[in-house]
Order: sequence, then C-alpha cells, then structure tokens
Amino acid sequence: MIDEFAKDTLHGRLRRDREALLWKLDGLSEYDARRPLTATGTNLLGLVKHVATVEARYFGEVFGRPSPEPLPRWQEYDGSDLWAAEDETRDRITGFYRRTWVHADATIAALPLDAPAHVPWWPEPHSETNLFAVMVHVLGETVRHTGHADILREGLDGRTGLRPEHEKPIDEEARAAYRAKIERAAARSAASVPPAISGSRSGF
Repeated sequence: MIDEFAKDTLHGRLRRDREALLWKLDGLSEYDARRPLTATGTNLLGLVKHVATVEARYFGEVFGRPSPEPLPRWQEYDGSDLWAAEDETRDRITGFYRRTWVHADATIAALPLDAPAHVPWWPEPHSETNLFAVMVHVLGETVRHTGHADILREGLDGRTGLRPEHEKPIDEEARAAYRAKIERAAARSAASVPPAISGSRSGF
C-alpha cells in the first residue's frame, strides 16, 4: 500500500514538472529558446533536451528496457545534450521529450518500486539500485533544471510561474518595489557588519 502511494506521489510530481519545464519555452523566439543565457552556456531548449535524455536513459537501459529513441552510448558523453544544434528543431526536441514520457511511464507502471536497476555510470557500490532510487534521482534532476528554466525565463521577459493557469499579469511597479525592499535590507545588513580583519598578528 505505501509503495503504491510513494510511486504515485513521485510519478505525479514528475509529470507536473515535465509540463512546467516545457511551458518555459512557450512564446519564445527560436533565438531566445536556444541562446546561451549564462556564462556556462545554459539555455532553455538545451535543458529540455538534457532532461529528456536523462529520462530516456534512466527509465530505459537501466532496467533493460532500452528507449526506442536513438541515443549515443553513455560512455561517449560529450555534452551535446545540453544545447540544440542548428538542424535540431524545437518540435524535434520537445517531441523526443514527450515520447520519452510514454516509454518512462510504461517502465514505472510495469515495475514495483524495489525492481532492480543497474546504473553503469554510477560509482560502485551504488550502481546496483532500484526503481525507487531512480525515480527520486530523475525527479531531482527534473526539479533542478526546471528551477534553472524558471530563472532563465524570468530574465528573458519577466514571465514566472509553474503552470499557465496560475500565471499572473506582470506588475512591473510592484516587482520593482519588492526588489528595492530586498536590496535595502541587504545593503543595511552589509553596512552593519564590521569589515573582516585582514592578516594575522599571531606571527604564525
């Protein structure tokens, strides 16, 4: 009973955050969906491609149920799942993600939480694991990268939120006032802390 509850809870959250991640592409130009938005090159379409690849691997070969989607060998990982090449359309990448959900959901539905799994890219002794641990791991990856997407999208056009039905009109004046309040608190806190003493008088 508790196993089914745990599986349903994890699976429900995974489904929710999959949709949230895809929504972060809504209404963006091709350039804004693809362009690097951090010093390390993080980009929105690349996040979707990466999370899709993560799901395809973890709910595929890890359980001896290889994904029908073509994937490079994990031993040859080169970071190409983190960005979209010129010939990779947005529809191709989002379609890959959605098809991966179908395969992943079938694996989750077919197996109990204690079903054995082998993750060859995890170090020993952790490579032998089970569905529960894999679901927690994939959910963590999805939540983490959806959070990245939240920040990237806010930086592009100010849009925030988890789902379209919860999105509120942007109130620039209210946002500016709120940000200014936090800035004042940070500045006052910094001003009240005495400067660190540089060097040492101990002689050692």
